[in-house]
Amino acid sequence: MSAYDRLTADLRGAVRGEVRFDAGTKAMYSTTGSNYRQVPIGVVIPLDTADVVAAVEVCRAHEAPVLPRGGGTSLAGQSCNVAVVVDMSKNMRGLLELDPERRRARVEPGIVLDFLRDAAEEHGLTFAPDPSTHKACTLGGMIGNNSCGVHSLLSGKTVENVESLEILTYDGLRLTVGATSEDELARIVAGGGRRGEIYHALRALRDEVGHLVRERYPQIPRRVSGYNLDELLEERGFDVAKALVGTEGTCVTVLEATLRLVPSPPYRSLMVLGFEDVYAAADAVPAVLEHRPRGSRASTTS
Repeated sequence: MSAYDRLTADLRGAVRGEVRFDAGTKAMYSTTGSNYRQVPIGVVIPLDTADVVAAVEVCRAHEAPVLPRGGGTSLAGQSCNVAVVVDMSKNMRGLLELDPERRRARVEPGIVLDFLRDAAEEHGLTFAPDPSTHKACTLGGMIGNNSCGVHSLLSGKTVENVESLEILTYDGLRLTVGATSEDELARIVAGGGRRGEIYHALRALRDEVGHLVRERYPQIPRRVSGYNLDELLEERGFDVAKALVGTEGTCVTVLEATLRLVPSPPYRSLMVLGFEDVYAAADAVPAVLEHRPRGSRASTTS
């Protein structure tokens, strides 16, 4: 039996959901909203969190890479790879808790953005980041690529709206991460174990390159490329959850997320502004932002 066949068999023995290694499924999952194409090793569609944990355990035993996947709407190939794709969009799409008083929502990674927003709107709330694929994109995918969208002017990118994450590491550690005070960080490191090792390494990384992050990370509202190392700075609360936003599944698999909700504007209107050229339009942006628009979009015609 080949290594490929052993991996397939072990996944089918451990996972209660779907394990699909047929050519048709691999062809479907080889591309997404992007122009890129990478045929995966196979696809796992877990029933629940226990299935995700089991699938990652089997993949680790076989040294097979894992790719968590949401709605497949990414435009830069983030959901394509020669890996075992774990698609959470079919079964792990629950809204686990909605707390209007605290303006918080707890969700599974496969939940579609519009499902969360429709539920939040009943309480006059919304999730601020708003990609154009809001009818199909999942919150896990948004956390993976730090989504923003036209209406992120309302309250920031995804990273500004994540409170905590329940995560699974490739070596099987499952934990909840978020903001960490320096005293708590010291206690975690002193406690040892795999969690202590990870936090010790992150603190060492922060101490080594923190001065460069402060000096050189661009202070722009929609910086979504690269790792959010600035979230590990002491003045940012050593927020491991926010540091993981935008990592595209390269560090951990997200099992659950607690998100911040914001008041949803009860009235909306559209204003169209015309300019001589794109340069004049760009020059006018600061003046427009003074009026706190909910969103903005630019287009050109010839």
